[in-house]
Amino acid sequence: MPKTTPCLWFDTTAEEAAEFYTSVFPNSKIIDIARYGPAGHRPEGMVMAVTFALDGQEYVALNGGPEFTFSEAISFQVHCASQDEVDHYWSRLTEGGEEGPCGWLKDRHGVSWQVFPDELIALLADPDPERSARATRAMLGMKKIDIAAVRRAAEQG
Repeated sequence: MPKTTPCLWFDTTAEEAAEFYTSVFPNSKIIDIARYGPAGHRPEGMVMAVTFALDGQEYVALNGGPEFTFSEAISFQVHCASQDEVDHYWSRLTEGGEEGPCGWLKDRHGVSWQVFPDELIALLADPDPERSARATRAMLGMKKIDIAAVRRAAEQG
């Protein structure tokens, strides 16, 4: 299968965003920074694109201009093995951003993320429809996911 690399379009903050994301996720780094030359549609020397990796997945952050902005139509899922991981990523990614419902948030750059514990999927898909419904109702009332609270709700009978 061919390699795919998500490209995130920013107005002028591509480098700042890449630096922020690589500070949040482990095993991450900035790989390359390309700058506009004299023939570019932005000022010569301005950062054009930043290639970076978050735990091995490559991304490109492009300073393309103000024409396009982010929406919740595209989001990145952060699968967390524990509540501590949920708390870490939620706290870091909401710095300067905004909390949304059901584990969704928008970071300071307007990029949408879903931060959730892997156990949540199993609780929501429980074969017992009543347990599943209780877990779903609990999750729908949350911003940051509290997996212990969702588990307790599922188990109440």
